[in-house]
Amino acid sequence: MTSAQLLTDAFGRIRETVHEAAGGLTADQLAHRVGGRANSIGWLVWHLTRVQDDHVAGAAGTPQVWTRDGWADRFGLPFDPSDIGYGHTSDEVAAVRVESAGLLTGYHDAVHDRTAEYVGSLADADLARIVDRAWDPPVTLGVRLISVVSDDLQHAGQAAFVRGLL
Repeated sequence: MTSAQLLTDAFGRIRETVHEAAGGLTADQLAHRVGGRANSIGWLVWHLTRVQDDHVAGAAGTPQVWTRDGWADRFGLPFDPSDIGYGHTSDEVAAVRVESAGLLTGYHDAVHDRTAEYVGSLADADLARIVDRAWDPPVTLGVRLISVVSDDLQHAGQAAFVRGLL
């Protein structure tokens, strides 16, 4: 198995978990916050997808699906289009109201397709390329992609847990 195949599989598992967690839910179910303050399924899936979109587009040197394909307009959230949800307050989490599971999973699928296309094209040697010099040590493409996989799987698991409580 190549690194590209391994990464493609990992991102595919995120997609599967997103669909299991959000598929078929109503807008109210997507917005439900356990205890009135926890992150909602809608916010979790939106955030993990925004992180993937942002980080993979940055590494690939391509526009984000969020803005390039009009998803920001379709969602109509009260945030700057560059917002990925990092550091959101409780009020900002509450502001992520998604009209349907189809909209949420549609955006995720579009990002997944772009991600799979990109990681599927990578050679093992590509993973050593520095993509972020703001850190010490600088971040390689391989570390960035594994970071996205880790973050996304954690949030997808949280969304699945919340779904189990509905």
